[in-house]
Amino acid sequence: MVLKVDGMSCEHCVRRVKEAVLEAGAASCEVDLENGTVTVELGDAEAEAIVEAIEDAGYDVEE
Repeated sequence: MVLKVDGMSCEHCVRRVKEAVLEAGAASCEVDLENGTVTVELGDAEAEAIVEAIEDAGYDVEE
């Protein structure tokens, strides 16, 4: 799953988003700061939980 995420501007943002996604149960997560995308391998996680985790971390997910 690839998500467009607004509000990421630095490596701290990358770490914060990645930690939130992995804590929500994703199998893996790659953040592309330049393109503003987050690529998630869901594993046992629900897509809605991933989006919610990113939003709870303070970022906007475009649907």
